[in-house]
Amino acid sequence: MAVFFIMGDMRTDPAARNAPRFSLPDASGHFGAYGGVFAPETLMTPLAELAEAYLEARDSAGFQDEFAALLRDYAGRPTLLYHAVGLTRHLGGARIYLKREDMLHTGAHKINNALGQCLLASRMGKRRVIAETGAGQHGVATAAAAVKFGLECVIYMGAADMERQALNVYRMRLMGAEVRAVHAGQKTLKEAVNEAFRDWVASSRNTHYVLGTAYGAHPFPMMVRDFQSVISRESRAQMLEAAGRLPDHVVACVGGGSNAIGAFFEYLDEPSVALTGVEAGGRSISPGEHAARFAGGSRGVLQGCATYILQDAEGQILGTHSVSAGLDYAAVGPEHAHYRDTGRIRFTHASDTEALDAFKLLCRTEGILPALESSHALAEAVKLAPAMPRDSLLLVNLSGRGDKDVWHAARAMGETLAL
Repeated sequence: MAVFFIMGDMRTDPAARNAPRFSLPDASGHFGAYGGVFAPETLMTPLAELAEAYLEARDSAGFQDEFAALLRDYAGRPTLLYHAVGLTRHLGGARIYLKREDMLHTGAHKINNALGQCLLASRMGKRRVIAETGAGQHGVATAAAAVKFGLECVIYMGAADMERQALNVYRMRLMGAEVRAVHAGQKTLKEAVNEAFRDWVASSRNTHYVLGTAYGAHPFPMMVRDFQSVISRESRAQMLEAAGRLPDHVVACVGGGSNAIGAFFEYLDEPSVALTGVEAGGRSISPGEHAARFAGGSRGVLQGCATYILQDAEGQILGTHSVSAGLDYAAVGPEHAHYRDTGRIRFTHASDTEALDAFKLLCRTEGILPALESSHALAEAVKLAPAMPRDSLLLVNLSGRGDKDVWHAARAMGETLAL
């Protein structure tokens, strides 16, 4: 059972549900019927202070210049837009482009948000940061950013995820982070979030919680989205330069949803660009066998906000499963829920088998090793591309690289790695 259900909600005018994209969220953190601030009283003041500090930083030329310099000089932005000729030739149909977030320092898009939040923490005078992690990429990114700013760093990670992502656990520890195993519940991401929140309740005076995805109580969904929107700002300009027009379709995997909202954001007001988010279909769309919130979930409140959740009729959180630790979560970001309801973003799911097949396919057609999370987006591209005209453009956000997943993927495919 998760913690931090309805304790307090700062909703304002319900008319804000119909506000244009660039005014979302509203002042209380709502994206239409979703989002908001559902938190214990002890966190209401720290959340309000964080929102105020972030809005000031967002309007500060100095903050934005320093953040841009960090993305360029430390993270390695801009990332490449790559025309996947081999994959295109294999599938037929649409020309496939990959936004290469896998080429970033630490191996995934997570570094964009980690640098932004650690910069903000330093600006606020916080000397300690905490984070949750599932696949380990956010933990690694936060550990790296903490080193950059000289911050104490503690990472919470489910014990089951630590086992399947042992390489990333070691990387975090090499950078001086303390990694705390969480043995409660399913021992995965949901439980790691719970423990991080418990820590923050007790230590918010000197600690900033570097929440890793576009989820949780306001201002986290807005803040993480803003830091990740650099993905679509770059890809939009790069597609215009490379192909002379915008893509016809953009696809991204969706766990909490940070890489996806980052990849979609600059296209939301472009009706000619279709947007598809791909959740974890797991072994089947049966309770406890997947993490596809829009396929098997319902509206509810979990860990700070209102959104779509995998829950039973009594509101108890269901177990989840995915071959990918980063997508193995019972809830989805509130902005995604809003755009799903409006019809602007289409959501589907890919099974473990489909993701593993796509994982191997990109290796064999392009020599690129994708993260298992990103492989879910690639699995959808495998379905979409052959049915699209040859002059159409399909952009896939390759959110991370798969070095971390090799041993786990081999076991999942029944293969043995010789030493």
